[in-house]
Amino acid sequence: MKVLIIEDERITRITLANLLKKEGYEVESVSDGDKGLKKAGSGTYDVVITDLRLPGKGGIEILKAAKDSSENSVVIVITAFASVETAVAALKLGAYDYITKPLSPEKFISLMNNVHDYIEVRVENKKLKKRLERMENKSVIGSSPSMRKLLETVRNVAGHDYTVLIQGESGTGKEVIAHTLHQQSDRRDQPFIAVNCAAIPESLIESELFGHEKGAFSGAIQQHNGYFERAHKGTIFIDDIDDFPLNLQVKLLRVLQERQFVRVGGMETISVDVRVICATKVNLEQLVRENRFREDLYYRLHIIPLHLPPLRDRREDIPALVSHFFKKLGAGDMLTHLDRTFYDNLMTYGWPGNVRQLENTVERIVATSDTGIAASLASGGYSLAGGSDSLTYGTAQGNPSANDQYPPYEAFIQEKEEEIIGWALEKAGHNITRAAELLDLPRGTLRSKLKKLDRFRD
Repeated sequence: MKVLIIEDERITRITLANLLKKEGYEVESVSDGDKGLKKAGSGTYDVVITDLRLPGKGGIEILKAAKDSSENSVVIVITAFASVETAVAALKLGAYDYITKPLSPEKFISLMNNVHDYIEVRVENKKLKKRLERMENKSVIGSSPSMRKLLETVRNVAGHDYTVLIQGESGTGKEVIAHTLHQQSDRRDQPFIAVNCAAIPESLIESELFGHEKGAFSGAIQQHNGYFERAHKGTIFIDDIDDFPLNLQVKLLRVLQERQFVRVGGMETISVDVRVICATKVNLEQLVRENRFREDLYYRLHIIPLHLPPLRDRREDIPALVSHFFKKLGAGDMLTHLDRTFYDNLMTYGWPGNVRQLENTVERIVATSDTGIAASLASGGYSLAGGSDSLTYGTAQGNPSANDQYPPYEAFIQEKEEEIIGWALEKAGHNITRAAELLDLPRGTLRSKLKKLDRFRD
């Protein structure tokens, strides 16, 4: 996250910059309003922290310039001369918060962490919107017996408002199934809202799902409608429900039972008409036995369970999926150059990342025009990333011999996930923000994964 500090008091400026640098933020600072106005107006900063009174241009002018250049800029105004009028003026112009000197380092870092989480959620929302746009052209591909049975069940339950729980490994296409259920229902012309629990910081899940009232917490400058309200009359899809915080599960249970909830910091009971579809990548029954998931919530979700098989269990669907992905990428002409060996190699591979990994592989083939990637997969030589620091899938994930001994699939995948995360943390100097960037993961997702891996528990 890139931060600009505009502060004429040298000690305050240096102190704030050092605090933020220690937290892993990229920081620039200037000492007067004219320079600050120019930089803030460039639109290149995620956060602008400006004093109200400065040599040259003032903080209000800088606030306007920052918001004009990028409506997504987060601006924090600081001053030693606080008044209700100036605070209201700053907030009306779009300031995220208004704080007074002397600044408490602890409160300042807490505020910045809230800003970071807010920006992360906003970025994730944009990604979800793009995913939904792409999904408009997606369809369920597969004619294997397991997929035919699944699609028949989807057709039978789509027209009802039953709660559906989609179970399947990461990358199998659970969101595509959820979207298909929505499109085949009477709610198809209403909103389809997708929420990824693993991508939202735990501290913001309640606010993002159920909304909050103005003043409910620092930075809550106006009422916020959550995902459930936005999904009214439509469908809400909650992915990675296994990551849903235990302390909030009773509130979710009430929504499922009564279709009612209360916003964070509010008193009014909100009623919604919404169909709920959830997805999990793990066995929720096991989480119930471990007291990590409420039993009553599990049974409320488990009304209509759908199991989405991993790609290795429906290899006969791979040719159709490959053809679909090539055409989707505008490279349908390449299909005429693919021989039987190419498809045999793809069908030999174990696909631990399932359909998502297959699609990424096709994208790589199209980008590099290298159909030899299929043979590398089958032989276990496929690289996850380029460069000297790349990680590769070894023989265990390629084409193991009959004499090889391997752990159970889930244990093996968890081991590899821990290995990759360990590599990223080591390379990032154990800075979670930088490690998340290396892995191309939202920071909240990485934090969630770290909590699940005993080796990295706090």
